[in-house]
Amino acid sequence: MGAVFFYHLTDSPLEATLPMLVGKARGAGWRVLVRSADDVLTKRLDDVMWQGPEDGFLPHGIAGGVYDADQPVLIGDVPSDGFGCLMTVAGAAVSDSEVNALERVCILFDGHDGVALDYARGQWKALTDAGCSAQYWAQEDGRWTKKAEK
Repeated sequence: MGAVFFYHLTDSPLEATLPMLVGKARGAGWRVLVRSADDVLTKRLDDVMWQGPEDGFLPHGIAGGVYDADQPVLIGDVPSDGFGCLMTVAGAAVSDSEVNALERVCILFDGHDGVALDYARGQWKALTDAGCSAQYWAQEDGRWTKKAEK
């Protein structure tokens, strides 16, 4: 049974935080799905991960290609079957059954966006009410601090 980690982004943008978290998930040996329902954001995240440092390159692809099943990191709005870790961005949906089936689910949201903040609060309530183990992490002075656990 997995857990869901909420990441409240206030100091670092998604484009800096996501590659760091994907790298940690890959370091744990997990195949990673970055779920984004926004095609423009999907392309931007793909570009960001291609432009990363050579020694920290994260092999990945955008969902819908011939080699999706071979990608260690896949970006797109697809089912999470076959992955160890799911990271959702821009309010992409996640279910309690996914949390329970995966090693880890990460929900990243912009702490400066009131709509995103409200949506993440709703996800926290829905997932914890369904019995999912959850942690809430926020940025403080450039460091991550665990603010809540249920």
